[in-house]
Amino acid sequence: MDGGWVLYLLECKNGAYYAGITNDLDARYAAHLAGKGAKYTRANPPVRILASLAYQDRSAASVAEAQLKKLPRDKKVAYFA
Repeated sequence: MDGGWVLYLLECKNGAYYAGITNDLDARYAAHLAGKGAKYTRANPPVRILASLAYQDRSAASVAEAQLKKLPRDKKVAYFA
């Protein structure tokens, strides 16, 4: 992905959403599936990637992640539109 960063939204087995950033979405999702990702996804494994958006750098992705996490659940998927 040429050094860019990605904001992603997962749907977990318990129905909850999990948001994060990475510079390698495939590897990060595989880590979540293998129980080696975040503490939350070790306890609540992901079932699918709902959405993702590319950003130029980690700083921009971090700002977007913070904005996304402040939204109510029903607005999170729409954030990616």
